[in-house]
Amino acid sequence: MGLGTLFVITGASGVGKGTLIRRLLERVKLYYSVSMTTRPPRSGERHGIDYWFVDRAEFLKLVGEGRFLEHAEYVGHFYGTPLDPVARRIERGEDVLLEIEIQGAEQVMDRVKALGWPAAFVFIAPPSLSELKRRLLVRSGELSREKLAEIARRLERAKEEIARARALDFDYLVVNDVLEDALMQLVALVRAERTRFTKNLSLLDRSLAADPVLEQELEEMERWLMEHGRTGN
Repeated sequence: MGLGTLFVITGASGVGKGTLIRRLLERVKLYYSVSMTTRPPRSGERHGIDYWFVDRAEFLKLVGEGRFLEHAEYVGHFYGTPLDPVARRIERGEDVLLEIEIQGAEQVMDRVKALGWPAAFVFIAPPSLSELKRRLLVRSGELSREKLAEIARRLERAKEEIARARALDFDYLVVNDVLEDALMQLVALVRAERTRFTKNLSLLDRSLAADPVLEQELEEMERWLMEHGRTGN
């Protein structure tokens, strides 16, 4: 069995990556890589399911040991993708999904080249910054100066991420305008990557192989047709 494919999905802040990924995982079989973080768990979050929660000292120890595929610091906390669980599944031929920030995606682009893993990098974009602002305002509920300031920061960050994406080597761009349309594009690109010629050369070998059981049945069919003077024409 060949290597699995690493699907890396990132996008602009507030674009709806999480919703799309939850829906994608309902449609296609992918191993979802759980990230590690030093921030405290939020209400309802579960250790090992939503994140691996560790303290700063443990995280930095793992960084020093080279145990992350990518890692970054964001708003005073560290986030990273543990390398070993991803490597095990890729090497077993399983497809893996990472949902990470664009800084992490940039690190992974460099790492997969050195590791020799098949990978597909996807950037999720909003239809426009105006529409993104509308969605953030709707989600925010009752407005306050603090919420408006947070929305402004997220919009500025989204602009920076979109600008950065233009300079990176992404394979796919999905615009999250209509949720179901964006979801179907993600499903389609996963299926397309799974049918790449170079990933499926073993299927050509199988196409050339003979099935002993079927061959015996075909010989008996040929004898029967010859005896009864029928060729099927």
